[in-house]
Amino acid sequence: MKKRDLGRGDLLILTGDEVASLLKGQEQRVIEVVAQAYKLHTQGQSSLPHSIFLRFPDNQTDRIIGLPAYLGGDFHLAGMKWIASFPANVTRGMDRASALIALNSATTGRPTAVMEASIISASRTAASAALAGRRLMAERKVERVGFIGCGLINFEFYRFLRAGVAPIRSLVLFDLAPERAREFAAHCEKIFGELEIEIAADLPTVLRKAPLVSFATTAGVPYVDDISACAPGSAILHLSLRDLSPEVILRTDNVVDDLDHIARANTSIHLTELRVGHRDFVRCCLGDILLDRAPARKDEESIAVFSPFGLGVLDLAVAQFVEERASAENGGTFIESFLPLRWTERS
Repeated sequence: MKKRDLGRGDLLILTGDEVASLLKGQEQRVIEVVAQAYKLHTQGQSSLPHSIFLRFPDNQTDRIIGLPAYLGGDFHLAGMKWIASFPANVTRGMDRASALIALNSATTGRPTAVMEASIISASRTAASAALAGRRLMAERKVERVGFIGCGLINFEFYRFLRAGVAPIRSLVLFDLAPERAREFAAHCEKIFGELEIEIAADLPTVLRKAPLVSFATTAGVPYVDDISACAPGSAILHLSLRDLSPEVILRTDNVVDDLDHIARANTSIHLTELRVGHRDFVRCCLGDILLDRAPARKDEESIAVFSPFGLGVLDLAVAQFVEERASAENGGTFIESFLPLRWTERS
């Protein structure tokens, strides 16, 4: 294995294909990494400024978001994810999101790695959702999962859910574009083998037929005012953050990743806070549940909703895991002496 000379400022570069290869088959390990990051964050061993949203004049859809963070404990690193979300890319035959992560030593501040990050972002989101789903449904047998929005995030969630829970082979899908639901179904069967898949005609059908439902859409404003189709004890993973109306949020058992982060940017949680003037409708954070500071459920009959804003510390944790695997396998591309000589050494 080639050893990097960090004193000279060597930098590791990893492409998207290399990141995908390094993460392949590592779902359970990534879930463990994400769980540890959540615990450290909840224990105060992190620094997490608010995300920076870059928007464009006369364009309310596209955005680029910067997520700076520091994560302590055994991770002890800093960095930033810079992720673009351009929903119209889907109609161009391109993925909606593109991103990169820069990692820095928390000791010297020097950059150590730059890598493609849309895969890392999707993986940490999926691992977070699978972790939450497993804890919220721990006392219930889940035989069918529902998916609202048939894109990369929900596909990754299903992949991680299969790794973190007993394989679930029955799926109910809904997407405003039926062809995307069909494409999602075909890709799942290609990757995971024969499955029982139903493409639902409407959203309430998914809520009625699946006790665990994941929302991963591009919705900008809430449009779901009624979840009465959900069976008692169901759980909703609200990954896209803006699907559920304040009325729904106020009637459910709400768990978030970080209350200060989720209550902004016109998320459903934020809109609910603006409506009622407080945050008491949020019961706890996922980290509290993982640390046994709070029960997984308020009660057996309530509908649980997990709303994760997406914390930069999770991206850093997964990126460090990828960096370590790349170094162990001598993968990626090294740029030697990326940083300049000390100013006193330059002619």
